[in-house]
Amino acid sequence: MRMSCGGVPLDRECPFILEAKSQGNASDMTDTESYTPPRIWKWESESGGKFAKINRPIAGPTHDKELPVGKHPLQVYSMATPNGVKVTVMLEELLARGITAAEYDAWLIDITTGDQFSSGFVEINPNSKIPAMVDHSTPSPTRVFESGAILLYLAEKFGAFLPEDPHQRTECLCWLFWQMGSGPYLGGGFGHFYTYAPIRIEYCIDRFTMEAKRQLDVLDRQLAENEYIAGDDYTIADMAIWAWYGQLALGRLYDAAEFLQVESYSNLQRWSKAIDARPAVLRGRMVNRNFGEPELQLHERHDASDFQTRTQDKIGTGD
Repeated sequence: MRMSCGGVPLDRECPFILEAKSQGNASDMTDTESYTPPRIWKWESESGGKFAKINRPIAGPTHDKELPVGKHPLQVYSMATPNGVKVTVMLEELLARGITAAEYDAWLIDITTGDQFSSGFVEINPNSKIPAMVDHSTPSPTRVFESGAILLYLAEKFGAFLPEDPHQRTECLCWLFWQMGSGPYLGGGFGHFYTYAPIRIEYCIDRFTMEAKRQLDVLDRQLAENEYIAGDDYTIADMAIWAWYGQLALGRLYDAAEFLQVESYSNLQRWSKAIDARPAVLRGRMVNRNFGEPELQLHERHDASDFQTRTQDKIGTGD
């Protein structure tokens, strides 16, 4: 099988697709079957693609930099990727319910420039992935990392968006962990090879497309019998899954809506659009967003009024 590559279409929603470029033509590539892995892998060159300069095989910080701390007990350090959106949507939904103790400061961690490898960020997330959060309302500051763990932490802390009934709670958590386990196949698998990889490899795209479509079918079948993912109520499972699969269904990820035929999943479409219409979801999508339409970019969030006064169309793209 021959590898080939072509121009990658721009996507107005995803920040990384904006810089994806055509990487050459098939004559520049070698046959995939000619590569024989060495007995011991060595890091001798960048992997190529959008993430070449920020992916590395070792953990730990690359530079010293403290994280800022704002006025609220909850401090969020993130970027508006699907994983980041989960947490800011949750916080905005809590505030919409009148839970004022959920007020928060959100600081932009630009993963395209390596902010996640600062000493301050690594201190609260040794895995150097966004989002991460520190709760200063506890006797000593509590760090929370991994988006699913943050959703569960907030749900338990504030008693919201997580069913109390043991059966319903278990169903909700099953779907939350389904997303955490399935998401890497969509993002690191399908999304990477379809959009971000420096070359187009048919085998990789086919393999992860089959899995992505299987996952979409899983959700469509579940939503055929339920208003929300885990039953009749809107929960953290919906927030986690919508950030990835809902936005995919709405054509916001990987410029792949037509390729994956997302419109054919009618139940998923109904659910995706219903959640997208929630005002708190729109606000959550805007927080720590530094790409796309200026009116949807709120680089930092420190007060509810920031949505009216501090978006990039108000303060200018140079700020």
